[in-house]
Amino acid sequence: MKIQDIIEGKKEWRAHMERVKALPQDYQIVYKEIQKYLFKVGPVELTEGTDLLSGIIDLFKEGAASGKGVLEVTGNNVATFCDDLIKDLITYADIYQESVDREVNKAMKKFTDKTK
Repeated sequence: MKIQDIIEGKKEWRAHMERVKALPQDYQIVYKEIQKYLFKVGPVELTEGTDLLSGIIDLFKEGAASGKGVLEVTGNNVATFCDDLIKDLITYADIYQESVDREVNKAMKKFTDKTK
């Protein structure tokens, strides 16, 4: 990664956060919780730009513009809302589970080869 890429990434992130600050307060609160949740759950896409998070802001802007409260947009279970957003995305947990399965299969193959 070049320095220029890092600078562009920071500019993109700052612009993204300015969009968050333009949302009504209730939307900002829920957005920040969604962001924390997604950073912990770890969809790989989050490290490749702000597309997913920008999409949430777009959805929130539409909801606010139509006079809806934020929980009318997300539903009362915000974690489920997040899970639905990322259900088709690869997460770091998925990658880790695959690596565990590979290691177990490799170890079991060695074990069974020894016991034959």
